[in-house]
Amino acid sequence: MALFKIPFKSFKQLSSVQLIVLYYVSAILISTAILLFPPFLMPGVNVSLLDTLFTSISAISVTGLSVVSVSETYNTIGYFAFAFILQFGGIGIMTLGTTIYILLGKKIGIRERQLISVDQNRSTLSGLVQLMLTILRTVIIIEVIGTILLSLRYLAYFDAWQEAWMQGFFAAVSATTNAGFDITGNSLIPFAGDYYVQIINMLLLILGAIGFPVLIELQQWALRGKERRKVFRFSTFTKLTTTTFFLLVIFGAVMIYLIERTHFFQGVSGLEAFFYSLFQSITTRNGGLSTMDVSDFQSPTWMVLSFLMFIGASPSSVGGGVRTTTFAIMLLSIFHYAKGHTNIKVFKREISRQDVLRSFIVITTAFMLCMMAIFVMSITEPFSNTAIAFEVFSAFGTTGLSLGITSDLSVIGKVVIMIMMFVGRIGIFSFLFIIRGKPTKDMYKYPEAKMIIG
Repeated sequence: MALFKIPFKSFKQLSSVQLIVLYYVSAILISTAILLFPPFLMPGVNVSLLDTLFTSISAISVTGLSVVSVSETYNTIGYFAFAFILQFGGIGIMTLGTTIYILLGKKIGIRERQLISVDQNRSTLSGLVQLMLTILRTVIIIEVIGTILLSLRYLAYFDAWQEAWMQGFFAAVSATTNAGFDITGNSLIPFAGDYYVQIINMLLLILGAIGFPVLIELQQWALRGKERRKVFRFSTFTKLTTTTFFLLVIFGAVMIYLIERTHFFQGVSGLEAFFYSLFQSITTRNGGLSTMDVSDFQSPTWMVLSFLMFIGASPSSVGGGVRTTTFAIMLLSIFHYAKGHTNIKVFKREISRQDVLRSFIVITTAFMLCMMAIFVMSITEPFSNTAIAFEVFSAFGTTGLSLGITSDLSVIGKVVIMIMMFVGRIGIFSFLFIIRGKPTKDMYKYPEAKMIIG
């Protein structure tokens, strides 16, 4: 299969990370060609190559930022093609590639397992093939259930059952992959008063962003008998990322409500304010769907949303950003250092020093990249720095929320956002490893030098 074959001899010298990036670039180019295919477009619609490339990168990175309206640009066949592209972005190119490879009766070798481990942020090569199949099966089950639940509800909104099913199918795929795209033409704003639709979408968004390792462990726990569940131990990763994930959801919802209670929520019932706050907090983490126009919020709320988008989803999920565990380890490091502790402890386990270093590298590099992008766009774009910063953090977190400036960006602005979406999808370490040479072992050491810090 072409996915795993290295067409040129020189490519064999590339590292696993560089190959993964190459595969994602290839997927973007193929997706661009698909989205330019005339049979997938609405009659009389023409989309430029740059705008199609932008949409393709947004789809592969499951961001949701778009310079065109999906509902006004693509026909029904185009919707299916778009949903297929979202699967590659959300589930991962190696997951789908591995499944296709197995269906063709091919053997998954060491090289392929190395690529899978990079794509899924795994440190071991054992059990990777089964992991890919489990991830695919889990995501498909979630999407099928989501499609059924939403389609049945949408029968009350659309005259034909075919349209209700199409809307339900696309919405389920978009929410599960946290893509943020919609074919309603107005995100979930038409369902702002429908709490059933909102709850289903929030559950799908959480299941997509919580991380595949967490979902797999939950499956293992659920499939055990009652007595065996009592002795089942969740991994430290699952405990840390899940705790951080939901604490951030609560933090976001509370902050949105407190800031907007005398502004956007003035005159709104308590139940409406609760759902508005909760939904925006969840979708900001990576979803990109919205039940209202976020530009109606105040500037302090935009800052909170930008902060949440920068953190993003959990590792090994459909989301981007610096990831929840990275943020949690950074906070734990600061807390323990302030307490005078030399080791970082959580859930009766110690965090390795290498993971602490990696966390600070990821956050620092990500912040510098975002600041650089904001600086460039502040020169090239005629918008406020607040709107530009919001757009950049949304792109890096592969979220897809916007203050309405995406379609009016200049060529340079679109290129910057495309780069940020791509980096957000592949991750900071993959981005750094693209330019990194082969690791070498130092043959000698110099005496340590003490620096004055702070």
